[in-house]
Amino acid sequence: MGANKEDRRMPEHQGKRASARRQWLWIAAAVVGVAAVVTTLVVVVPHGGGPDADPPKSGRDVVTRKTAEQAFPGGLAHQPSDVNQPGIRERQARAAGHDDTAAQIARIADQPIATWLTNTSRSETRATIRTVVRNAEQQRATPVFVLYTVPDRDCGSYSKGGTTDDAYLPWVRSAVRAMAGSKAVVLVEPDAIAQIQNCERLRDSRLPLLRKAVDALTGHGLTVYLDGGNENRVPTATMADWLRQAGVDEVQGFFTNVSNFYRVDQERAYADELADAIGGDPHFVIDVSRNGQGWRGTWCNPEGAGLGQAPHVTGGSSRLDALLWVKTPGLSDGTCNGGPAAGQWWESYALGLVENRKRD
Repeated sequence: MGANKEDRRMPEHQGKRASARRQWLWIAAAVVGVAAVVTTLVVVVPHGGGPDADPPKSGRDVVTRKTAEQAFPGGLAHQPSDVNQPGIRERQARAAGHDDTAAQIARIADQPIATWLTNTSRSETRATIRTVVRNAEQQRATPVFVLYTVPDRDCGSYSKGGTTDDAYLPWVRSAVRAMAGSKAVVLVEPDAIAQIQNCERLRDSRLPLLRKAVDALTGHGLTVYLDGGNENRVPTATMADWLRQAGVDEVQGFFTNVSNFYRVDQERAYADELADAIGGDPHFVIDVSRNGQGWRGTWCNPEGAGLGQAPHVTGGSSRLDALLWVKTPGLSDGTCNGGPAAGQWWESYALGLVENRKRD
């Protein structure tokens, strides 16, 4: 046995080589291990990393903006008859034999108007969405929705209301499920960002909430715009920062002039400046429903206001995607200048808008 064991020994020089090979294998394994750790750290730590850096995000934070035609395929859809408030009033006027009044109101009702979602009931909101989407599909055109139930809406002013804090995101997700795949355009909460300027209590909560709403809206075939305010309201650099915090990097862009009265050329100059300040080339849309006579000294039921130009999708390669009728002409801004409650039909004001309308 001893002789056989001795026979199986390696010569001394071969044993040294084997030992050296094992050492090199151990060194190589250690190098690979260190490289793997370094690679993992490079992937995990975000650019500009550190304990206070934002966590890495999915590819959704890089959005490819659509052309205007892609954002509004088929153009702008008209509202169904049971949703179109001016249309309902027009039919009532005709039934009462007031043909002249009906003809005037028809100048409003016959235009594509955005549908505002203000009902905090999820089931009723879904029902409205489905009605509007089915109607738009028959027209082969794009419906435009306005989300308007953010908590502490209008900071307690004329349009106060909205959901409770814990109900808002479930309401948004419910609305999204009804819209998914429809290629609808969604305008998220007019005034929700711009109003932070004058409502201190919104500063900490509003932007993170809107960012979560954006997360719920993206990835469902929708085209989304956030509140960009309007000129002469919030400093452009401040507005750009707020929009970035709210998630404008994940959506098509922003809207301006909603329920306001500034002329297109002024708003477009402001919107282009804001887009430059945001970076990344966001697009925008402008509300022209009541700006036919321009700014009239107040945002709340000003005298002498007129309908703006007909809403339409723009062409070319600019960042302006569309001129929309977002605010429904004829609905009051609130109990100011003799108006009824916000959102209520005010016929004399509607007829004045028609009389003072911009001639295209």
